[in-house]
Amino acid sequence: MARRNAGAGPITVLPCDNLAGNGAAFRKVVEQAIAEVDPSLLDWTRLNVAWGTSMVDRITPATTSADIELVERTKGWHDAAPVRTEPFREWVIAGEFPSGRPAWDEVGAVITDDVTPYEQRKLWMLNGSHSTLAYCGPLFGCETVADAVADPTLRSWINEWWDLAGRYVSVPTDEYRRQLLQRFENPNIRHLLMQIASDGSEKLPVRIVPAARKALEDGASALPAARAIAAWILFLNRFSDELADVINKDKVVSLAKPCFTSDGNIDGEAVRHVIAYLDRGLASSSSFVDEVVQQISEVGKAAKARCTS
Repeated sequence: MARRNAGAGPITVLPCDNLAGNGAAFRKVVEQAIAEVDPSLLDWTRLNVAWGTSMVDRITPATTSADIELVERTKGWHDAAPVRTEPFREWVIAGEFPSGRPAWDEVGAVITDDVTPYEQRKLWMLNGSHSTLAYCGPLFGCETVADAVADPTLRSWINEWWDLAGRYVSVPTDEYRRQLLQRFENPNIRHLLMQIASDGSEKLPVRIVPAARKALEDGASALPAARAIAAWILFLNRFSDELADVINKDKVVSLAKPCFTSDGNIDGEAVRHVIAYLDRGLASSSSFVDEVVQQISEVGKAAKARCTS
């Protein structure tokens, strides 16, 4: 309102929230608020406000008390929410800038017409492999991403996941994969698997399911996706008291528990119900359900062998 009254001209709003299509989402929220407060401002907004979209790719583990103490000891001030992060960063920006755009590209930002392919690469390759490690790793006795990626079996599994997901990403992936391994191996980024494992019912549908659906549409193997879901089912059964799911914990645990019968076998129909909770299309594929059942057995055997070796 102050900008309109001052005749200051058009502006671009560029959100940086970790949300797909954040520009459109933020525009909707703001315009709803304007409609409640001063509807007369809407016409001016629609002519003078551009809504950019951005994506940030950078690993930032949850702040710990040790991080707070480190800042206080080394910097001399108290920060209640310091952020420990990695050297790697990627900032991708799309949108119009009617009053001019800062030269963010000169310091490494990617300026593009469409952020979506970069969002997909991050969601499917970084976040998808993070979720795979988050559910497989604790079964193997691993605590952090660096611990998990150091295990030869888990490392081979995320490479297989990258083979699958990378097939359906429209921006380059070879260098990105190489960088991902370096990022995951970074000993200074203590990224807890239990942190990543929370809210699997919300994360797997956007991190794992899309690549699985595309593979099935192509008649290709979706084994790495089936493995991630199988590991989630095993994780929910073993670690439900420690974390499991936060948003829908009771529901997903109640679905996962019947996947194992009293005599130690796997109930395929119960597994189908878990998959349907994530995606009904995948659950309608008998071959995919069978693959998840097989992977529950395979991941369980591999984890047991690792923990008893």
